[in-house]
Amino acid sequence: MTSFEVARVGFTLDAVGTWALLDRRNINWPVVYVLDDGSQAQPSGKTLSDVYVGESLNAAGRMRQHLATPEKQHLSTIRVILDETFNKSVCLDLESYLIRMLAGDGAYRVLNRNDGIVEANYFDRDRYRETFRDVFDELKRDGVFTRTIPEIENSDLFKLSPFKALTQDQAIAVEDILEGLFKDLRASVDSTIVIQGDPGTGKTVVAIYMLKLLMDIASSVPTEDLDGDSLFADFFLGEYGELLSGLRIGLVVPQQSLRESIKKVFRKTPGLRPEMVMTAFEVGFSDEHFDLLIVDEAHRLNQRANQPSGVQNKNFRLITEKLFGSDDTSKTQLDWIRAKSRNQIFLLDAAQSVRPADLPPEVLEELVASARSAERHYPLTTQIRVQAGADYVGYIRRILAGAEVTPQQFEGYDFRLFDDVEAMSAEIRSRDAEGGLSRLLAGYAWEWKSRNDKTAYDIDVDGHRFRWNSTQTDWIASATSLDEVGSIHTVQGYDLNYAGVIIGPDIRFDPVSRKLFVDRASYFDKKGKENNDVLGKVYSDDDLLRFVVNIYAVLLTRGIRGTYVYVVDPPLREYLKKFIPS
Repeated sequence: MTSFEVARVGFTLDAVGTWALLDRRNINWPVVYVLDDGSQAQPSGKTLSDVYVGESLNAAGRMRQHLATPEKQHLSTIRVILDETFNKSVCLDLESYLIRMLAGDGAYRVLNRNDGIVEANYFDRDRYRETFRDVFDELKRDGVFTRTIPEIENSDLFKLSPFKALTQDQAIAVEDILEGLFKDLRASVDSTIVIQGDPGTGKTVVAIYMLKLLMDIASSVPTEDLDGDSLFADFFLGEYGELLSGLRIGLVVPQQSLRESIKKVFRKTPGLRPEMVMTAFEVGFSDEHFDLLIVDEAHRLNQRANQPSGVQNKNFRLITEKLFGSDDTSKTQLDWIRAKSRNQIFLLDAAQSVRPADLPPEVLEELVASARSAERHYPLTTQIRVQAGADYVGYIRRILAGAEVTPQQFEGYDFRLFDDVEAMSAEIRSRDAEGGLSRLLAGYAWEWKSRNDKTAYDIDVDGHRFRWNSTQTDWIASATSLDEVGSIHTVQGYDLNYAGVIIGPDIRFDPVSRKLFVDRASYFDKKGKENNDVLGKVYSDDDLLRFVVNIYAVLLTRGIRGTYVYVVDPPLREYLKKFIPS
């Protein structure tokens, strides 16, 4: 039985004063409160209202402080959540939970600063977390939320929110990066920082989190009351805001789909603007010089190669000439970023390069080595996506590399090999009906006929036919995605609850040599296998195998709760039976 209560109070001095006298706990008890403008939350796409979430041991006193803050004087309603069993740790956790859920719901602009939410444990946390869901339901009934918990948790607004709770290694990395960055800004020294991590370690989360944190520090008001318990509270004091004042900061995201999803988040987040999210081309053409560029998925930056369009080929040349005085074909988009900014933060995983046009391995290795020597290299190791744990990512990569692998079981993770693609498709539909966000994915082993003929089918496996994703942008959340199959270019950087991966005939297994090999004729990504005439590079089957293996490694590490696998090539299917439960 729940023991909490939600008190609704007008956001005025008189109302707060009267309420403070009703119960001693209103001035001396740990509580969480939600402060908004009193209007009904609006569904996504409408004009947004503002909301602020806080916690305090003296709620009435804290409200009086807020009433003296100009940025909050337009708000009108307080909802105070009080429970006799709450303590400070519980309130900090509930505050964090409500901030994340409100940001993910998308009905309000969350006015909170991003000053340090970290996943922290405390006594009986699981029991309190059950109460949090009851608190959510009560606030939803009162019009604070517009969507259910599963709907919010499956949304890009939630998954890409700058209010995510950091893991311990993420928090340590962010704190160390800020200290190093501020040291370099004080000394007017240029710097290059590298954050490296496997799939699911939260590189994109860290990029968005840091950008929001830096913008909040830059705009912080010295007289505003600070919460000394927040992780990064010290950065809101002293000279830090002045060091960031007026700096030009941007976020570079190479992939179109992920870039558009992040822009959607920035539109709803105070202090962030969608135009801060750019392509490398937009950075190169900008007339402004940047003080800091954060580059997510930096391994997907391009070297000089035949681009998807003639316009981009021309632009690559124009930008290189603009920045370096001549058309130096050895220059890459990494060189553009360095030329256009004083400080850079690169987030990368070299094993996720999936096309020949991506930065070559030796360039990424040099970038990482340079950051290490300058003590500006930060690894992320905690697996926050795949519930199978960090071992799962390495296990998948070793299997696909054809290395000696000891079969492993991943308790609590639904990892299965299917003999029937239709059965796998049906299981994905069942999982989606249960909890949403379950999709079919495949390597680019079939021609994309439906791009020009909407009635055509692309993928034919044992008489079962499917179509590729009908949109490149935000495909996972699109209305038709459950009936389609997603390619690498629509899912890299995203989470799914369950992923059903079709491993096509582009990768096969030789039972005699006991090695995987690529079937070039069955790989249909033209940009994924064409030679680089500009640089005189010819890509061998071994080179192509590396890209195709990387693609499947990415696809097989999208599922939070489970990954299902169907393999077209019979020898490869037989080989994988040793490592994936049927």
